[in-house]
Amino acid sequence: MHTLKNFGVDLSSMVYQTCWALILGFLLSGCVQAFVPRNRMREKLGNHGALAVSRATLFGSISSSCSYAASALAHSMYKKGADLTSSMIFMFASTNLVIDLGLVTWRMISWQMALAELVGGLFIIAGLWLLLPRIFPYCIEGDEKEKDSEDHELQNRATLSDAIRYAWGDFSMMRIELALGFVGGALLMALVPQSFWHAFFYEGHGFAGTLENVVIAPIVAVISLVCSMGNVPLAAALWHSGVSFGGTISFIMADLLSLPLLFIYKSYFGKKAAAKLIGIFWFVISASGLVTEELFKALGLVKSSSNSTMMSGMNMSSSADASMKITWGLNGYLDILALLILAAAYIYKSKKNDVGESFAVDPICGMQVRKSDAPSRAQVDGVDYFFCMEGCKSAFLKKSGL
Repeated sequence: MHTLKNFGVDLSSMVYQTCWALILGFLLSGCVQAFVPRNRMREKLGNHGALAVSRATLFGSISSSCSYAASALAHSMYKKGADLTSSMIFMFASTNLVIDLGLVTWRMISWQMALAELVGGLFIIAGLWLLLPRIFPYCIEGDEKEKDSEDHELQNRATLSDAIRYAWGDFSMMRIELALGFVGGALLMALVPQSFWHAFFYEGHGFAGTLENVVIAPIVAVISLVCSMGNVPLAAALWHSGVSFGGTISFIMADLLSLPLLFIYKSYFGKKAAAKLIGIFWFVISASGLVTEELFKALGLVKSSSNSTMMSGMNMSSSADASMKITWGLNGYLDILALLILAAAYIYKSKKNDVGESFAVDPICGMQVRKSDAPSRAQVDGVDYFFCMEGCKSAFLKKSGL
């Protein structure tokens, strides 16, 4: 077991291993969001047929969002005419099938885990497609559809400046989750003995142990209060502590079950419908983790935690106080290059102060949103404000004394 004195080393090692991947992921995601507009997405998601579900998966995978923004956008799309099943699939795809999450999972755990997260996400989508239309064959009461009155004339050609602002906005929106994830992961490795996780998660019990792990992992995700990419450092800590391959995958994919989000679902859909949705999410996440582990075992792709990318890039002492120590190499040069690119992007963004007629900046979280498909908006003293979700709007109105 590590001690508290190793916390700083563990934390810096996590940041060192993932810095360049985080920067690259955010920048790529920003480019995709800027140059692939979402203004007509919901028009293509009016049912849950195979084509609409495929579109929802694709649109979600190129619309990287934190879990809160993803839930808000999916809810907005549903209210404005998108099918519930397609909207929920879009929500899961935008948090579990995105570039930045895959890169961080690869760097912090292993390429096998990153690939499994992609495969598991597709299994989740298949599960939602099978279950949601049968359990919700109707429009959820109390959630009337709104008439889509967006102004398509607001759309203009995106620029590199827009892409950088999207990337910067994503980071601003996710910075708290990322910080909590890194700190929480380092604390878990430093303070929680492996014997605790060995007792909490069954090991060496074959299929029964795997089944227990994938069922329990989403519960741990609920009480961790961390979502989006913040789940990955915690998942790495669990993986290194002996949690099964499928259990780790289920934990990562349960980012949409963080406790605050459960209350958001209740406010969106009502208590009864939210309870059904949460139950379905839990079931498909656990089932997907189980199926993914069994598939990867059959393919010989399940490696022990000692072979993970993060651990292989660090010197691990065999003593009980062992700590992760940074070894300089290609990763360090990539970090430096990524930081230089980030600095150049920031300078470029600072010189381009205009956001453009088609875009606005959420005054609460700093995320850039398109005016035409902003999940929420408000007018104060004759000025229009646009938000990434209702929570930011509520916070703004409260701050403005309204």
